[in-house]
Amino acid sequence: MTGEAARRVPAVTRVGRVVARAGIVVTGTEVLTGRVSDRNGPWLAEQLRRMGVDVGTVLVVGDRPEDLRAALGFLIAAGEDLLLTTGGLGPTADDLTAEIVAEVQGRPMALDPSLEREIAGIVEGLMDGRRWRADAEATAAGVRKQAMVPAGATVLPPVGTAPGLVVPPAEGRTGPAVVVLPGPPPELQGMWPAALAAEPVQQALAARSELYQETVRLWGTLESQLAATLRQHEFPGLEITTCLRDGELEIVTRYGPDAQPVYDRLMSVLREAHGEQLFSTGPTVDDLVADALAGKGLTVATAESCTSGLLAARLTERAGSSAWVLGGVASYANSAKENLVGVPAEMLAEHGAVSTQVAAALAEGARARFGADVGVGITGIAGPGGGTPDKPVGTVHLCVIGPDGSRPSSVVLPGSRSAVRQRAVTLAMHMLRHLLLGGPPA
Repeated sequence: MTGEAARRVPAVTRVGRVVARAGIVVTGTEVLTGRVSDRNGPWLAEQLRRMGVDVGTVLVVGDRPEDLRAALGFLIAAGEDLLLTTGGLGPTADDLTAEIVAEVQGRPMALDPSLEREIAGIVEGLMDGRRWRADAEATAAGVRKQAMVPAGATVLPPVGTAPGLVVPPAEGRTGPAVVVLPGPPPELQGMWPAALAAEPVQQALAARSELYQETVRLWGTLESQLAATLRQHEFPGLEITTCLRDGELEIVTRYGPDAQPVYDRLMSVLREAHGEQLFSTGPTVDDLVADALAGKGLTVATAESCTSGLLAARLTERAGSSAWVLGGVASYANSAKENLVGVPAEMLAEHGAVSTQVAAALAEGARARFGADVGVGITGIAGPGGGTPDKPVGTVHLCVIGPDGSRPSSVVLPGSRSAVRQRAVTLAMHMLRHLLLGGPPA
């Protein structure tokens, strides 16, 4: 998002302390061990930020009652205004989140008969027409388990089979309410509006005020260089975080309305010290490339060797990209380079597949084969083997050709095979950005 309205995101701040804060506990041994990536913690943190709540901590714990108790106790002791848990609401024995939250909040568990009937109807509908027969006794026990809720809790209607809960502390206790949400992301996201509408959640959100968030993106600046710049100045009232990924340095700044002049001074400092590397004050390089292609009415095609279609996949990640992406070729073998893209056999023999000449031929071949305005060619040695003294692992040659000329690049990229491929794609995106829009060269 860009523009005045887009950058002013409701959130919370006051001098010295964020007013409304939340903590998140993601449960599941499969998440803890990395077999399943955590999609819920980041999603909830972003939703809360948009609502005006700062998330100080996201904890991931396995399916062990003592670990969930400890996580909740830590966040309560930290003085958070709202807690959220995800996962552990299913019918199996290791789904203990509701029970542990009830214990921590001092509320006994009780069967909700109407909820039991509702869940039973959902389960019956899921099994209707199935060829296999479920164990009736086991199914009833699972339904009954999911219908056990803490006394005094607000029940959030199931999106799958598991209801959510909002559990305030028992009378006489202090502390935040706990929002208990299911683990599957579609169920959690579908339940989110009901969770926000619950009275204890509204009370926790009542302390919101306004926080602005700005993003600045640099290309070709090291974090140490930026740190040296920032050390020369003081920016009271600004929360500045930086992240370096594949050559892009992202600077995210959050601040309250009173600190607007300080942020304006920060921007002046960044433009003076790093203006040649500043390529965006919000949009990603992917957004810039897509908008430039669409806005100029241009089309693009790719021919990739070492990245094997990763660039084409990135270009087509955005909805509507069929209007400007005509296609791509994963020309991994030399025969594919010759037959599919038109790289001359004598060029391959003389210079090798990993060369500036072949990268240019791939770009021009993709452009010609697809009838595109812009062609991109990538060839390299991603490793871990295949390197030579003249062409070590990580050697990548790229070329972008458009109506106004070409942009070649030859680099040796560090990292694993996956990292080399990913960094090559990011470099290609910046070469496209520079060809289409100018700015910091790639």
